[in-house]
Parts: sequence; structure tokens; C-alpha cells
Amino acid sequence: MVNSRHEALHRAYQEFPELFTRAFDLLQLPDPGPASATVRNCDVTDITPLERRVDTLLELECETGENFLLIVESQSRKDLEKARSWAYYLSVLANRHRRHHPVLLVVCTDVRTAKWAVGPFPIGMPGRPNLHVSPFVLSPENVPMITDVARAAADLPMAVYSALTHSTGPRIGEILEALAGAMKQATNDDALTVYADLITNGLSGTPAAELWRELMGTQLFDLPNSRSWVAEGFRDQGREEGRAEGRQEGELKGKAEDLLQVLHTRGLVITAEEHARVTDCRDLELLNRWFLRAITAAGVQEVFAEEPGDATDQPEGR
Repeated sequence: MVNSRHEALHRAYQEFPELFTRAFDLLQLPDPGPASATVRNCDVTDITPLERRVDTLLELECETGENFLLIVESQSRKDLEKARSWAYYLSVLANRHRRHHPVLLVVCTDVRTAKWAVGPFPIGMPGRPNLHVSPFVLSPENVPMITDVARAAADLPMAVYSALTHSTGPRIGEILEALAGAMKQATNDDALTVYADLITNGLSGTPAAELWRELMGTQLFDLPNSRSWVAEGFRDQGREEGRAEGRQEGELKGKAEDLLQVLHTRGLVITAEEHARVTDCRDLELLNRWFLRAITAAGVQEVFAEEPGDATDQPEGR
């Protein structure tokens, strides 16, 4: 079950691996030709005490003999810690899978983050870095807005991805109307369930979410078979949202407790203000960043130090 906007944006590639061909085309990369796509284990932990996972990892076996490992990362804000992780992902996969070319694709829903995400991110000596990481980036600037029903019906996975990418854009209403019209014509209820799940969660928290609910009701309920999966989804939506909020609260509390335990174990004494900052933080990624720093930090100041691109403690997703 997709449970967040962040998840929906990269999960689309897991549900519809054929999207990689559209991504290559949009990025003007060489056509890999016919290929089979397999979702791989996202774990890229090496012999270290830290667990590392990419958002989505696809293995592309091409008939031409060129094989790829496509790393798909969803990003909604600047985060230098994440940029460093990308270098790790690429280098580990390049060494672990010698017959595959690792390719990093970052997907964004806002242009500002996308402009940052293209890098390059230097690693090494200032002014003379050994390594530059330059992700390929998809964003509202290069993902087409599909506002025509016929075009959406001809390529529903891309129409869904268009809606996810332009979820906060000025023409999202047109995109959703075209998508709903195309879904009404479709016959594969299993695929439609996935489309509906991705869109509902991908629009969560945006003004377009209510419009999508209305379109689901007026265009998809009014069918001969009543689209039972839509009806069931509406009945369960409130309960599922409540469960999701509960899971998020549990994750936040657990990560905060883990961070405090690491600080205590390492003898890093924090002030009451810093303790409150940890327990009141509503950003799971920020808590995780502090947690990773606490493992090796020389002092408390290093754990909570802000870097260029760091966000506030308020939740914004990744």
C-alpha cells in the first residue's frame, strides 16, 4: 500500500517498470531498446553499521546487451546529506554488479528542487574534487502535462506519472480530468486499483486531492459494475488515513527514542531545549539525519548543525 506523496512518486516505477523507457526518452538518453525490467532489493548496505536503502531499484536487461541498474529517488527539497548518499549508491552498485551500469534518476514535483538536484555535487578536496555526482532529473519542466483523454488512455502509466509530477501545478485539474476519463474507459480493474492508489496518495495534502475524490465519485462510480474497488476505497479511506497517521506517529516516536538513546550511550549530553527539539520534531528524515550523525559525531553541536540546504524541523517530505 502506497502511504505518502514521496512513496507514490518513485513507487510508480515499481508498479509500471515500463516507465523507464519514457524516462530515457524525456531525458534524451540513448534508447536502450527492448528490455525486461525487474524490481530489485533496495538494500545497498555494505560492510558498515549503517543500513542504506534506495527508494526504488530496477534491473533492466536489454536485448542489446547493455544492462542497467536504475536507481529512482524521490526528492522534494534540498538535502546535502541525501546528495552524498547518491554517490554511495552509485559506487556500491557499480562495484557489486560489474556487468550493469548504475543510473541515478531523481524525480521531483517542484522546479526549485529539481534545479538543485541536477548538481553536480563535488566530493573531495575543495576546488579539486575527485568525484562529481550529476543525477538525471525528471520534474514539471520536462515531464509532459497530459490533458487529452485519448492520449491518457493510450498510455495510462505515463498519464498517472504526469499527474504525480504536476500534482501542485496550475493545470493539475485538466490532467486529472483527462486521467479520470481515460480510467473510465479502461477494463483492467487490477491495474486501475494501482492507478487509483498511486494518485490518491500522490495528491495527499494538496489542493488537488479533493478534486480527485470528486472525479472518482462522479466519473468512476457511475458505471454498470459500480467499480467496486472505488466504492471500497472510499469506504476505507478514512480508516486508512487514520492508520497511516498512527504509523507515522509511531515512526517519529521510535526514531526520536533511538536518537536519544544513541546520544546517551555515547555520553553526548544535550540541553532541555535540544531534547524538546528531538521529541517535538515532525520530520522523520531530519530525525534520521540527526541519528546517523550521532553515531560518529564528536559533539552535540555536530549532530544538530545546519548545513546549506538543510530544511527546518517542520515536515515537508523528502
